[in-house]
Amino acid sequence: MVRCVKLLILTAVFLSIRPAHSVAEEEHTPRLPEQNGSVEIATQSWPWAEGPRSVKIYIHYPGGKLGKVNDLTGLMLSLHNWGGTHAIGTADPDALADRYNVVAICVDYLQSGKNWDAGGAPYDCGFLQAVDALRALYFVFQGLQDANIPFDSRRIFSAGGSGGGNVTLMVNKFAPRTFTCAIDMCGRARLIDDIAYGLPGGSKLNAGYSQDPNQKTFLTPDAQTIRFVGYPKHVRQMHKLGNRCKLITVHGTTDSYNPIKNKREMVAEMKATGLDVEPYFLTEDLLDGVAFKTTGHALGDRTQIVFKVADRYLLLESPEKLLRQGKTDFELRDELVRYETPGGQYIVSYKKGAPSVRFEAK
Repeated sequence: MVRCVKLLILTAVFLSIRPAHSVAEEEHTPRLPEQNGSVEIATQSWPWAEGPRSVKIYIHYPGGKLGKVNDLTGLMLSLHNWGGTHAIGTADPDALADRYNVVAICVDYLQSGKNWDAGGAPYDCGFLQAVDALRALYFVFQGLQDANIPFDSRRIFSAGGSGGGNVTLMVNKFAPRTFTCAIDMCGRARLIDDIAYGLPGGSKLNAGYSQDPNQKTFLTPDAQTIRFVGYPKHVRQMHKLGNRCKLITVHGTTDSYNPIKNKREMVAEMKATGLDVEPYFLTEDLLDGVAFKTTGHALGDRTQIVFKVADRYLLLESPEKLLRQGKTDFELRDELVRYETPGGQYIVSYKKGAPSVRFEAK
């Protein structure tokens, strides 16, 4: 009997002092691949599909190998366009990895691929897509830490084109204390009615939402507001939380998909609030035939665009290279990222390290 009691005491002591498992261990997610490769990771569920959900992520190391990661290596998302997969419509992840000494990460986030509207679901427009991208970033961040591989968490970047530009804007909004620099190329700054409902006017896009409250596809005012990157209240909240990301936005003045007036509105609000935003609004005189080739939605060579606008901030040898200070949202593990909307608030929780988002009504 005495031996049993001692055994129970020892077991209790062991359980109280052993290190907590990471989210990756708890969810039985895979280890980082030794070479460039892809893995499936668990992510937040989606109301349009039953059961658990996972996404495919693609990991590109400097030199193509995990063994090349060192204490100067940063992390960088490169996010594809609406209807794309892997690196379609965004900067080449291998080129980013080698040029900037980063682990470049691509994500087949929610509704990736041409059949995004299968099942009648409206297009997510950067909401859970941002959670998917942040989960991918966290997977690599935590995976390197778990493997005791040094990297520079002060160098965390994102880039994306079109729909991926929208997700880049949204990950900076949902993780306002994490990114050092983000490059948005012709991304959507606001889910306007024209895009949400396919109305004639400012855009060729149709996200497939309904204005009828009785329909499952109804777009609530709250859901529309959280997708507004330049919403004044939210921009002020980002600033209050300490967002210091250098946000570079590149947008064509004749873009017929994502109207430039919404991007100008976003930039003006961010500048007025004190966020660090650097706009490139492309007019004919700025076209160089290499990076910038058109004032329309395509812009040009999106890999070369990142090089052109961000080299001075991302290259290790640059005297202007950026290094973020302080802990990331992943490390802070709190629920301070909250955005008020007409009917309540959205809370991005980092209590488990990996983010999840929820809405709480008033």
